[in-house]
Amino acid sequence: MNFSSKLLENAVNEFGNLPGIGKKTALRLVLHLLKESKEDVETFASSIVTLKNNIKYCKTCHNISDFDICEICNSFKRDHSLICVVEDTRDVMAIENTNQYNGLYHVLNGLISPMDGIGPADLMIDSLVERIKNQEVKEIIFALSATMEGDTTIFYLHKKLKDFNLKISTLARGIAFGGEIEYADEITLGRSITTRVPYENTLNK
Repeated sequence: MNFSSKLLENAVNEFGNLPGIGKKTALRLVLHLLKESKEDVETFASSIVTLKNNIKYCKTCHNISDFDICEICNSFKRDHSLICVVEDTRDVMAIENTNQYNGLYHVLNGLISPMDGIGPADLMIDSLVERIKNQEVKEIIFALSATMEGDTTIFYLHKKLKDFNLKISTLARGIAFGGEIEYADEITLGRSITTRVPYENTLNK
């Protein structure tokens, strides 16, 4: 792709580094910003810088937050005996949109993937164990994507938690194998949560 300006090329390359953004889309976005007012572009740029500089991760569940403890963990209206284990913040948002879940979350910040060099030590697993030790947790729900990495992570977590006195369940298979939580429609995801099954039952299939 030939550029008439080095400044334009640099901006397109930066946008092109974003996931799912090709060079043509990056160029379209940059040209759109050039048509906007200087004030609007400065507001856009400032919001990104502010996000990067000021965003926090909840010290309890590791979800993205404006505060040290997120609003979900701080809410007295939530069921604190129920923890839903998810891969990342996108999955928290997807489940919240179903309006079918009223417990807490625990964000692993990834899945076990030996091919990518990601092991249990790279995830927020130890802090999950500590929460179970120190809180009155009655049930853990594994809400991880139905992929090889998701199943591997669930299997590892089950071995880690099976000796605790709590119920361990997983989403009902309304989620297609190979599907990711964030892309599931709200009705299917909501039903998968409400009709969750004991994890041990899935090992017998």
